[in-house]
Amino acid sequence: MFGETGANFGANAGYVCVPATGVVDKLPENMTDEEAAPVCDGPLTSLSILKDVGKIQAGQKVLVSGAAGSLGSAAVQIARHFGAEVSGVCSTSNLEFVRSLGADKVIDYTETDFTRAEDAYDIIFDTVGKRSFSRCKGVLRENGVYLSPLLKLSLLFQMIWSSRFEGKKARFSATGLRPGEELRGLLKELESLYAKGRLRTVIDRCYPLERTAEAHRHVDTGHKWGDVVLTITSVYNS
Repeated sequence: MFGETGANFGANAGYVCVPATGVVDKLPENMTDEEAAPVCDGPLTSLSILKDVGKIQAGQKVLVSGAAGSLGSAAVQIARHFGAEVSGVCSTSNLEFVRSLGADKVIDYTETDFTRAEDAYDIIFDTVGKRSFSRCKGVLRENGVYLSPLLKLSLLFQMIWSSRFEGKKARFSATGLRPGEELRGLLKELESLYAKGRLRTVIDRCYPLERTAEAHRHVDTGHKWGDVVLTITSVYNS
């Protein structure tokens, strides 16, 4: 089984108790424990935001900022699954990696500011909160939507303001606060994508549980790609 503890959060541990009705599902046969561990982070959040908040459609132009990270690497693959034309924004060292995920176009943010380019998008998914709705409005299409998993005070005001008018919108979603039944449905959809080989987990590094602090330090550098996973190899006695 694999899943998440939801809004209760928790800690890094060998065991965790979750209700039978919680956000858990059977491990797909073609996935390892390490590959399944991050599914309820980047993939679940990206599917929730792109599908249910962004209302992604085939043929749309979608830009994913932070395309090499946990949310971004999943978002690129999920957007491609829905038939969108995907542009991924990342650093120079990750261009080929993001292209390997299925991105139709990759943009090196160290050389190009996509908010000043000529391309326009139906959806801009800013997975890392580096570009505000105000800066992105110029490259959103008439009814385009800016999506963020990170709520800032400025974004809250932009959401309220943009909701009052027709046209471009700013939207935020806290996936972990959604009802368990809805999250289980999304998790089942992800399970199907993994089973069919349409989505893959990208693991930057694996650390044993006793090196948890080191794992967090690596994540905090802001230069990881994909996911960082803790492996549980010891036997714990109750």
